[in-house]
Amino acid sequence: MKPARTDRAGRVIAAPPAAVYRALLDRDSVETWLPPDGMRGRVERWDPRPGGGFRMVLTYLDPTGSPGKTTEGTDVVEVGFAELVPAERVVQRAVFEADDPAYAGTMTMTWQIVATGDGAEVTVTATDVPPGIDQAVHEAGIASSLANLASYVEGTG
Repeated sequence: MKPARTDRAGRVIAAPPAAVYRALLDRDSVETWLPPDGMRGRVERWDPRPGGGFRMVLTYLDPTGSPGKTTEGTDVVEVGFAELVPAERVVQRAVFEADDPAYAGTMTMTWQIVATGDGAEVTVTATDVPPGIDQAVHEAGIASSLANLASYVEGTG
């Protein structure tokens, strides 16, 4: 059995940590910035509290090659909020709906927010990443979501 894998990405966002944290827990915000380049997202259920969570359907804009985990063109993920520390950290437990066992298991996503002179440094660490998720593609997707998050909160303050 392969050891558990950890993927990560980070960036500095020119907004206060509280604004970043709010964007992590607002349904409309998450629907806007979370889908990485090449995807759009729809939140089907939203309960932003410890023990709550959300269900998101991510649709590939170009499903050529059937990249989806749930269907040829979609990824459906159930996300639980394991820990919420205002303006500091959001810990999520994500499970993809997939028949392929390569995508099975619970992945933990930790969004760490640290105040900097220029705003907030946000680091996303994904642990226990299912082996079917390509590491380079996953880290690029996280980086893309972080870029979207930066554009979103820097534009709204």
